[in-house]
Amino acid sequence: MSRTLALLVNPAAAGGKALRAVEPARAELERLKADFRVIETSSGEHAKKEARDAAAQGVTPVAIGGDGLVGTLAGGVAGSDAELGIIPAGRGNDFARVLGIPTDPAEAARLAYEGESKPLDVGDVDGKSFVGIASVGFDSDANRIANEVKLVRGNLVYAYAALKALAKWKPARFEVNIDGTPQEVTGYSVGICNSKAYGGGMYAAPQAVLDDGQLDVILCAAVPKRRFLFRTLPKVFKGTHLEDPNFSCFKGQVVEVSADRPFVLYADGDPLADLPATVRISPRSLRVIVPKP
Repeated sequence: MSRTLALLVNPAAAGGKALRAVEPARAELERLKADFRVIETSSGEHAKKEARDAAAQGVTPVAIGGDGLVGTLAGGVAGSDAELGIIPAGRGNDFARVLGIPTDPAEAARLAYEGESKPLDVGDVDGKSFVGIASVGFDSDANRIANEVKLVRGNLVYAYAALKALAKWKPARFEVNIDGTPQEVTGYSVGICNSKAYGGGMYAAPQAVLDDGQLDVILCAAVPKRRFLFRTLPKVFKGTHLEDPNFSCFKGQVVEVSADRPFVLYADGDPLADLPATVRISPRSLRVIVPKP
């Protein structure tokens, strides 16, 4: 299969990493004699509009960037017959990691041109789309810090942000309503997961499936900071933390979350909504180009 592609890139994203991925992607597509164009975007709304316009013309939008751009473009083309390609060029690239999309820009461009598409679920937070994990609490504090950091590069930014957030963290009480059933936890965070991973390789929901029409809800109760740092966080990178009794897991399609103090809910690395917020799943509404099985 071959496609006409519209490569969408924010030149300022990820410290210029996304823009640097354009040339190797362009070179590979030229080698393949592909029909494509490159569109530099100036904002999330601009990117979403360009993706929607491309799809209306029968052109496949391709996100050159991280999870935030993928989630934004999902909001532009989900629910249509359009496909979405991904060339991972952000800091975390967790959605692409879970799907097995190559990190090399040339290989990812070739996949976007020749690969097959698969219908996947898309999450929604009060009208804003996401593809990975929506989280709040300690996670959202760490996300905010990571987005503010300029000097730390790559995945190290997430470790730095987690340590800095932990130093000032105080347990919060969260009320979560999952398909009408109330749950409550006092502790670190609430994760509402479409995908398995976030934060540059942290497998917060290793059991999550991208096309099951369900959100996996992970509640993390309070434990001492030292235990959280040295025992809990290392396990998250392996996806073995859910064996710990301070985690609770649920599934649902509509999740309402609130807290005893103000928080911003983050998803795909971006702030999406203040609490209280409602998260929903749109089953198999986005066709993403993935490697063949």
